[in-house]
Amino acid sequence: MGSLWRSEEMSLSQLFLQSEAAYECVSALGELGLVQFEDLNGDTNAYQRKYVNELRRCDEMNRKLRFFEKEICNARIEIDGPGNAVSDHSPDSTQMQQMEVEFERLEKELIEINGNTEALLKQELELLEMKEILTKTGRFFDSADLTAVAERTTETMNEQKMPLMSAKDDRRGQLGFVAGVISREKSSAFERLTWRACRGNVFIRIIAIEHSKDIKGEEVMKDVFIIFFQGSQLETRVRKICEGFAASLYPCPDNAMERREMCVEVDTRLADLQNILSTTRDHLRKNLGRIAYQLSGWQVKVTKIKAIFHTMNKFNYDSARTSLIGQCWCPLNQLGAIREALRAGAERSGTGAQPILTPLQTKKQPPTYHVTNKFTSAFQTIVDAYGVASYQEVNPGPFTIITFPFLFAVMFGDFGHGLLMFLFAFYLVRREDTLAAVKGGGEIWDTIFGGRYIVLLMGIFSMYTGFIYNDCFSKAMTIVPSGWTLPNPEYIIEDAVTMQRYRADQLPNNFTNPAYAKSVANPNLPNVPAQINECDAFGCFAYAYPIGIDPVWMGTSNKLSFTNSYKMKMSVILGVLQMAFGTILSSYNARFFKRRTDLIHVFIPEIIFLLGIFGYLVIMVFKKWGTNPADSPNPGSTPSLLLMLINMFLNFGANPAPEEVLYGSADGSTQGKVQMILVLLAVACVPWMLCVKPYKIKQEMKAHEKNKKIVTQYTENNDDDGGAALAVGHEDEEEEEHDFSEVVVHQAIHTIEFCLGCISNTASYLRLWALSLAHAELSEVLWEMVLEKGLSMEGGIQPVVIFAAFAMWAVLTVAVLLIMEGLSAFLHALRLHWVEFQNKFYVGQGYLFHPFSFHIILENGEDELQ
Repeated sequence: MGSLWRSEEMSLSQLFLQSEAAYECVSALGELGLVQFEDLNGDTNAYQRKYVNELRRCDEMNRKLRFFEKEICNARIEIDGPGNAVSDHSPDSTQMQQMEVEFERLEKELIEINGNTEALLKQELELLEMKEILTKTGRFFDSADLTAVAERTTETMNEQKMPLMSAKDDRRGQLGFVAGVISREKSSAFERLTWRACRGNVFIRIIAIEHSKDIKGEEVMKDVFIIFFQGSQLETRVRKICEGFAASLYPCPDNAMERREMCVEVDTRLADLQNILSTTRDHLRKNLGRIAYQLSGWQVKVTKIKAIFHTMNKFNYDSARTSLIGQCWCPLNQLGAIREALRAGAERSGTGAQPILTPLQTKKQPPTYHVTNKFTSAFQTIVDAYGVASYQEVNPGPFTIITFPFLFAVMFGDFGHGLLMFLFAFYLVRREDTLAAVKGGGEIWDTIFGGRYIVLLMGIFSMYTGFIYNDCFSKAMTIVPSGWTLPNPEYIIEDAVTMQRYRADQLPNNFTNPAYAKSVANPNLPNVPAQINECDAFGCFAYAYPIGIDPVWMGTSNKLSFTNSYKMKMSVILGVLQMAFGTILSSYNARFFKRRTDLIHVFIPEIIFLLGIFGYLVIMVFKKWGTNPADSPNPGSTPSLLLMLINMFLNFGANPAPEEVLYGSADGSTQGKVQMILVLLAVACVPWMLCVKPYKIKQEMKAHEKNKKIVTQYTENNDDDGGAALAVGHEDEEEEEHDFSEVVVHQAIHTIEFCLGCISNTASYLRLWALSLAHAELSEVLWEMVLEKGLSMEGGIQPVVIFAAFAMWAVLTVAVLLIMEGLSAFLHALRLHWVEFQNKFYVGQGYLFHPFSFHIILENGEDELQ
């Protein structure tokens, strides 16, 4: 189905559907997912379109489904998957009506059950509060009765009705009281207001309830209160205060026997009520369980129905023919599959009318459609984030699959860190089916999981570059013995002043000579042999390390200078190669779109300018690496490539200095001539790019004006159908007119941007060296300052210190080197691709192909319908 090299060839087609078959045909196209519909009713209000009532019905069904889902979640019942609803055909109008009736019935049933449950819970709460009142007030009345018994010693012990007050002041028949429950936060204010409103003529007793819940089952703080008063006026006043504080009042007898009887009655009613509640809840769970089994399938079906009607609203309605007319973009090589899907949809509808799909000729810019899979989609997303490729221009996506993780690895190169990154990504890839079903992970998790293949390749390439750098957690790996033999410190003799080492044949048999006696490395040696092996005295080089950097460099004092020189030159080489490759890709665009002017008068001078200066610099880097200083034109000289490049322009025409000669004759005449020719070519390319293309476009504009005049004269002289047809054909070309001044300004900006960009972009690639250096040094600091100090600790606490040091080193390695440094290298690699590489050939002014696809809508939600 195409490739990533260029986007699929698209066709704008017109679709004729009979109204009776439109629903099934659009449904079939949604299952296929290869058609992007154009909205032909863009000027029509959303509430004035043909299928607005059907969309409202879908919204109502969605509301009921959300209600079902909320109830199921509150009951903590697991919702089953959609099953076959994703792959099944969309429900027809009859099934839609059946779903509406079913949803309406279930909603009413659930609302009724919830109402009954709420009423039962309210009754249960009232009974529990009444039980608390009977219990708390009973204790109060019992204590008052015992006090009265002690005072009235003349009364018998079996008397059932004891006075509330003392026998000396018996006012039992004149006192009244109310009891109830109030929220604890209102208790103090309630008590103060009652006391003041009744002017102290009341007796209030408040007792806290230890455990109390509301209807929703949440803990609440409540108190039981009892208020004694005298007279009907105070009673009325107290009841109004209770009503104002939303206190619940309950009947409470002052007789112990009646209270016990009421307690038994409340317990009986509570037991019956709890049995009814249990039965009601079981019935509710059974209903919710049945709904949970079908809920996901219903949601999929309603989403499909809504998507179909939303898409049908984009069609024009032909009332005379009772048909729908739409326009859509689709891949040209998939027209056969689309027609087959339309035929199958028409057959499902049961109508005899066949849909008609007719390709149209248009000058509109088609959408950009790249066929990707789960591996390539993440890399294509990186490219699209900068700008969607223009229709059928060269896509950087295939090259980004390799170059992006490689440039990241150049900055992140460490075998150990790359291995950790690879193992993490490998776990995500290995269990991608399971992890893909995880919902609610957040945006960060979705980003990491979506880019798991990018992380996997970044880890693999980081292991490779770490192997080349010979760097694993800042330590060298000696896989093959080093090609260097270090000097034997016992046989090194250096002059104390010049630090010059002497060869074996220059060494005396003893150290009686005072000139050498002061320069003996170990003066305690009795003597030195007459002939010392040169490798012992000076070291020797046997062979180049097979792959990567020789591990012996990691222990030298000039390690940093050596690696810096190597990585800096490597950064320039990689940068020039990638920029040259991007410039070459621009020639493919010019040839594909048949822009001969761009090919000859833009690409050729650009590639000459780039390779003539910076390509020459890359060649000189390889030349210097492959030339022994003793074999150079001026033996012993090591030319500075940076000075050589600068002097190419500053000392134009002059031969380079002897110490800057790298090839050719020793006086530098050969090198000077080559550099002079390259500079002349580079300078000549600037006016070539700046002037020739605008001149060619000016000639084309004149030819176009001439042809336009000929057509106009022909139309005026031949006022017939043929002339009219020629004029209409010319108007349909819709060629974009450009002012010549705009062309000149655009080309001037492009020329200046390219010439200056070659310099700035080459310097920008030095970030590869800078971040690689920072990563290596930070890794070395963590090893030496954290882990190594812990390993060198001695004493009884050594195991604890080693464990703590390793834990700190591991945490810092993951947090700083893997996450923070990895994110930094990722962003820099992103910038190198977007700015330094893609601006050489990539226009990126297209728009994505958004097909009408049930799979995409169900995956991304109904936002895709907007």
